[in-house]
Amino acid sequence: MTLGTALTTALSGLNVAGRASGVVSDNIANVMTPGYARRSLELSTRGDIAPGARVVGTTRHVDPALLASRRSADATLGKSTVLADFYSRLTNAIGTDTAGDSIAGRLARFENSLISAASRPDSDVRLRTVVQEANALANGLNLASDTIQNMRAEADAKIAASVVTLNNALSDIETLNGRIVSLGSSGSGAEALMDQRQNLIDRVNEIVPVRVVQRDRGRVALYSDGGVILMDGPAAKVEFSQTHTITPDMTLQSGALSALVVNGRVVQTGSDYKSLAGGTLAANFQVRDELAVAAQVELDAQARDLVERFEDPTVDPTLLAGDPGLFTDNNAAFVTTYEVGLAGRLKVNQLVDPAQGGDAWKIRDGLGAAIPGSPGDATLIKALGEALTSKRVPASGGFGSGALAAADIAATVISQVAQGSYRADRDLGFSSASQAELKKLELENGVDTDAELANLIVIEQAYAANARMIQVIDEMMESLLRI
Repeated sequence: MTLGTALTTALSGLNVAGRASGVVSDNIANVMTPGYARRSLELSTRGDIAPGARVVGTTRHVDPALLASRRSADATLGKSTVLADFYSRLTNAIGTDTAGDSIAGRLARFENSLISAASRPDSDVRLRTVVQEANALANGLNLASDTIQNMRAEADAKIAASVVTLNNALSDIETLNGRIVSLGSSGSGAEALMDQRQNLIDRVNEIVPVRVVQRDRGRVALYSDGGVILMDGPAAKVEFSQTHTITPDMTLQSGALSALVVNGRVVQTGSDYKSLAGGTLAANFQVRDELAVAAQVELDAQARDLVERFEDPTVDPTLLAGDPGLFTDNNAAFVTTYEVGLAGRLKVNQLVDPAQGGDAWKIRDGLGAAIPGSPGDATLIKALGEALTSKRVPASGGFGSGALAAADIAATVISQVAQGSYRADRDLGFSSASQAELKKLELENGVDTDAELANLIVIEQAYAANARMIQVIDEMMESLLRI
């Protein structure tokens, strides 16, 4: 080996060591940076004409299978979180037992007030208590209905926000695709842009689970798990119109609520369709269009049962056919074709409510009574109590075909919500544990600081060896020049 060849080899070694130390430093500095993938240098010999080593490029290490699994877990966790939050709030609105301010608890207190008033029908205080507890029961159903509609409106707003995020992220990924291709064509490294693109894909994936397809020159295409094209070249255009106020009668099927449109085509978002299944977007559509609607149906059925129990003239002989009973549809008679949203409109008949200008004694003497009757007659109060506890087949709702008392219906509603809440919490626990484990595996396969520090020691030794070779060559050149 000539001195020139040795010098060229040593200089190339110094260059490689310098580049390698920079890569290791970047790895260690970005160990906690989201989306960062470990780098390593790709080396080759320079050939016979110019001996030594040269840097071919930088390799970005990613495990595609693990990354796909972690993204799937992220999307599942996002969906489970949305559904668990819905059931948690629904449980708080309806209650879990017959105590406190739950609907079942309010119903139990109303029943007890009727029993108390029947024992002392002459007591104005006890009659007023019946009215107060009836109002509390109606208010409980009103509040639960309002909570359900508020959750639908919030889900609608979250869908709108997700669409904005989705469009922005897809546009940014399209831009990064172009820049990565340009840098690759110029021979420059695009690893930092790939890290940035991975973060953006993760953001899209939480909203809509995606499959990433590698294209030529470093580009990627994105498809939903159900096959909707989100990006293959240009980014898809996703459209949605937010509805700020939602009422029980407003549904997607009626056209009162916006559907999701991708590239000008309506995408089905129901749980029976897999186009955009999984992720927070589909979960919020499920809350808005299915779960909250079903919960409202059960509340309305419960409210209807209360109305129909007390509007029967055989319970209160002072009522005429078609007159509203103790519970009304906003002080009007209930119409069976207008059941949707009844729980939110339920109101105690103004004829017995002193706060609405009525008389509490009509609880004892009848809503249609013109004057007070015998203060000791508890016949009607007992009839009201029997109407509340008698078993009848509910006219609507998912309560089966068996005869139920009002308390049985309230318990069934609580049970249905509790079952949904249990499933949602179970799914959330499982998806959270799965996501955490996959995230841990991904981090373990990422930057290992111990290994990087060991590599840095080897690089320093190589740098020192090449520097020593140059020093020796310099000494030999000086010796030759002195001859």
